[in-house]
Amino acid sequence: MSVVLVDAGGTNIGSVRYALQRLGADAALTADAAQIRAADKVILPGVGAAGPGMARLRELGLVDLIRSLTQPVLGVCLGMQLLCEHSEESDTACLGVIPAQVRRFEEAPDLCVPHMGWNQLSPQVQHPLLKSLHEGDWAYFVHSYAVPVGTYTLVSSDYGNRFSAVIASGNFHGMQFHPERSAGVGAKLLKNFLDL
Repeated sequence: MSVVLVDAGGTNIGSVRYALQRLGADAALTADAAQIRAADKVILPGVGAAGPGMARLRELGLVDLIRSLTQPVLGVCLGMQLLCEHSEESDTACLGVIPAQVRRFEEAPDLCVPHMGWNQLSPQVQHPLLKSLHEGDWAYFVHSYAVPVGTYTLVSSDYGNRFSAVIASGNFHGMQFHPERSAGVGAKLLKNFLDL
């Protein structure tokens, strides 16, 4: 099985790659369209902001390619948000493969933005990506923008309001938290993705 990490400039690429190696998958880091198209699984990692993230994908000529992929694709953190239609962050048009909008968390006296740290997961549906995931399992988040709960939501979490922790539409999947930093739960979900 060939797995590629799209080299879109995310700072979490090394840790995602190492997490995959622990699962027996040696993921190539690439921006080569032919290599991405030929892979069995594609992962779009990302840490940073939506505007520069999309600018990088455009600069690499990968926007239409990613939209056309038919194999399982996983966006992680910012990578998940880039799979959506639009982000409020810098009013950014994203890839549009998942019919969702990305919105900034509303600030409140008892809530710090960014949302940073461990939070509990609540599976909303049955899906192969969620095999052996349980209500109340914990994952590690770092983000200021989130996807509201919608028809694409597989798992939600709560930070002032419910938001999407895992989303999917067709062959496109996203995890808002960092599976590579979420201990056993993250490893389990990455393994489930590799098994899709």
